[in-house]
Amino acid sequence: MQAVVYEELGGPEVLHLAEVPTAEPGPGQVRVRVEAAAINGWDVKSRATRTAGMPAPRFPVVPGLEAAGVVDALGDGVTGVAPGDRVAGFTTGGGYAEQALLTTFAPVPDGLDAPRAAATPVAAETAHRVLRLLGVRDGETVLVHGAAGSVGELAVRLAVHAGARVVGTASPRHQDRVRALGAAATTYGPGWAERVRALAPDGVDAVLDAAGAGVLPDSIALRGGTDRVVTIADPAASDLGVEFSSSSRRDPVELAADLAAVARDDLTVTVARVLPLGEAAEAHRLVETGHPGGKVVLTP
Repeated sequence: MQAVVYEELGGPEVLHLAEVPTAEPGPGQVRVRVEAAAINGWDVKSRATRTAGMPAPRFPVVPGLEAAGVVDALGDGVTGVAPGDRVAGFTTGGGYAEQALLTTFAPVPDGLDAPRAAATPVAAETAHRVLRLLGVRDGETVLVHGAAGSVGELAVRLAVHAGARVVGTASPRHQDRVRALGAAATTYGPGWAERVRALAPDGVDAVLDAAGAGVLPDSIALRGGTDRVVTIADPAASDLGVEFSSSSRRDPVELAADLAAVARDDLTVTVARVLPLGEAAEAHRLVETGHPGGKVVLTP
């Protein structure tokens, strides 16, 4: 089968199409004919440099953490799904390919297109995880940095559904989009903390930093301490006493509920661009800008 691979670390130009063996699903896995594979920041980071504490990559690497497709083979012990079913989930062995293995997966509801289905698992899991860490409750005020990003927009909607009031920071061009999610919107950049204070004069109860733009010191000041401040993007977290959340908790039941909510438009997943597999390098360049306007997705 064809897949996007890289055989050395480097810039987007190291990504290229190649023929790779088709893998057989192991216990608990399904193999899908990929309809769409979403790109995440981790894909870009791990392609560019080796991460401290992680094992050395085994080249060639097929990137991609999440995909949606049609089941064409089942591993031992898999029940509740059959060949021909549409599913989305977390990949094992990479998703930028014509076929991929999924280990944690859920059905794709009728009416949900493959690009949005593929763009849901990682961002939804992250948003749920961080909101649980923050302990967001009805009536509280939550500050979300990067509210127009893939994790941010889901976190805003989930917090609003939980009864919280949300203030979201985003670029000037995404203010209306953040408001449409149900948040009070303001821009980031100089003076952002004062603008948040004006929108939340009684203070904020919790802070999610999904932007990693150096906002933690002022966020701590707004919160009145490091308690209930969590980042998924700023490596300075440990120096400031803030929790950095990165360990995923993959739950197929929760994923099924999230995919159903996206299909009903109760949750928002924005796909900014859909490109063919052969343009994976361009897709990574778009993600590297930090402002793609939503998920970038590849389709075979």
